[in-house]
Amino acid sequence: MSAALLGMFTGFGFLIGILFGFFGMGGSFLVTPALLVMGYDTNVAVGSGLAFVFGTSVIATLKHRDLGQVDYKLGISMIVGTTAGIEVGKIGLEYLQHIGLADGVVSVAYVALLGGIGAFVTYEAVGSDSGGGISHDVEDDADEEFDADDIPDIAKKIQSYRVPPMISLRGGITVSLWMVLLVAFATGLLSGFLGVGGGFIRMPALFYAIGVPVPVAVGTDLFEIVFSGGLGSFLYAQSGAVDLSIVAPLLAGSALGARIGAGATELVDEDDIKVYFGVMLLLGALAVAVRYVGNYVGIDVLSVVSLVIILGAALLVSGAVVVSSVRELRADAEPSTVAAD
Repeated sequence: MSAALLGMFTGFGFLIGILFGFFGMGGSFLVTPALLVMGYDTNVAVGSGLAFVFGTSVIATLKHRDLGQVDYKLGISMIVGTTAGIEVGKIGLEYLQHIGLADGVVSVAYVALLGGIGAFVTYEAVGSDSGGGISHDVEDDADEEFDADDIPDIAKKIQSYRVPPMISLRGGITVSLWMVLLVAFATGLLSGFLGVGGGFIRMPALFYAIGVPVPVAVGTDLFEIVFSGGLGSFLYAQSGAVDLSIVAPLLAGSALGARIGAGATELVDEDDIKVYFGVMLLLGALAVAVRYVGNYVGIDVLSVVSLVIILGAALLVSGAVVVSSVRELRADAEPSTVAAD
């Protein structure tokens, strides 16, 4: 690997680490498309993306465990469903590779998934009366029971179906085990098929579909990603689809970036930054679409444009996080200076 490519992977990992520390999501939804755009085989891009997810999630899970924001009962239930989903997703991807459709199907799935989630998050951030949708503030007291008014209507509906066995979760939530397994299987399917940790869809799903308090959803999601990312990367590594020359510099960069992102959660109002997160997902969908169109019509320059869009998306949002943090620090320092005068 050239020094320039090594530096690019390290820098990219740093940007994603900031996003990971701030949003509690592994960032593979940017890593895997970036590797696809750079011309890596689909299985290498997916396997390396999962290995990156595993490495970044371990440290974050330990932090959330110390904060008491991991529901182990929910996490273990999610692991069971996710394991089955990952295996099914992996088999499906290998079959599509065998018949030569993997790249197209994965690209279309990414565009649909990232575009849909990005549009929803952006709408919540801009148009919702709640002022930004789901809060990702992990400092709230996760042991307090959830107010009924805070539970989304769809979660209330799902909780009303008393299909045994029922399990009690932190925050005073009682829900059917089958619903938990269904959500876990769906996100596991995404992990195995697309090479994503599933955090950018699983955490909202835990809140909207099951009604789990957001701090617990974030911590438990990361706990689950440790296992799904570890299992997924192990399965792909067995077939030689994990490239450590990619994963190592990404992890080195993300280790520092994650610290900055985590620190930013204590400074930045998430309502000010959530819209950028939605825009980042939309740009990720656009990048994959541009690359696929370029490959389909034979215009090679569109692959370069796609890579620029992906790197720009990561730079835009991580930069917004850092800038907002600096502004908050300056705002906090100004009253102290006036008081001293």
